[in-house]
Amino acid sequence: MSWSLNDIRWDDFDRSKVRPELIRIAKAACLVEHNGGEYGAYLCSVFRDDAAFCEAARTWAREEDQHGQALRRWVEMADPTFDFETAFARFTAKIKLPTGADRSVRGSRTAELISRCVVEVGTSSYYSALHDGTEEPVFRDICQRIAADEFRHYKLFYDHMKRYRDRERPFLLQRLWAAFSRLQEAEDDELAYAYYCGNAFREPYRRRKFMRAYKRTAFAYYRAAHLERGALMVLKAAGLKPQSWYGRLLTRALRALYRQRGGDGAMPQAAAA
Repeated sequence: MSWSLNDIRWDDFDRSKVRPELIRIAKAACLVEHNGGEYGAYLCSVFRDDAAFCEAARTWAREEDQHGQALRRWVEMADPTFDFETAFARFTAKIKLPTGADRSVRGSRTAELISRCVVEVGTSSYYSALHDGTEEPVFRDICQRIAADEFRHYKLFYDHMKRYRDRERPFLLQRLWAAFSRLQEAEDDELAYAYYCGNAFREPYRRRKFMRAYKRTAFAYYRAAHLERGALMVLKAAGLKPQSWYGRLLTRALRALYRQRGGDGAMPQAAAA
């Protein structure tokens, strides 16, 4: 690991610079990141005969868990009433992965790794946006460290994806489908339900309502530069040249899509799996 919780200067915490909406989305992120072990188990099951990748996936899962630990500690400083154990138990009771799967839910190993790249694009962009959009020094430090890890994780999955792409030789349309279908899944239950569980809402869970609530808060932190960089990374993962005419066209299409969904041209945080 490139850093530990002891590297964070927790004594610099400044409560006067903590906004309530930041606490709400940090709680959701804390739950998603803490579930890294499940995703690592799923990947190691899918790639069970690839020892090098499984070793990398286990390291990745430990780093994801550390992200959750850092976010949890910050949230507990910002809101001492936060009951992590109850929230996480509720979250994981609903959000489950096929940890014993013998093949990818994406249809191929190449598609699985493209999907992983898209997830890392989403999270690196998200934490970069949070870092740039808040003034609380400890939270900024945590987000900067997580964003750097997620950029590194993108490269990890991208390098392994190239191995499988050369072996499986998927068509371009298959690669594009893997990337863009995973982008669409940013609208799935995981983030909305994490937001619901983390904030202990007493009303019944309704996906659309809580996804809208999550998006209104999270999207406010994004700026065009976060989307531009994220879109280029998605195109690269799909095997397209980001600076080509079609790369620029797809970047504009992505921006239009997320503006239509309520953000300032923002790419929402991708759920973790």
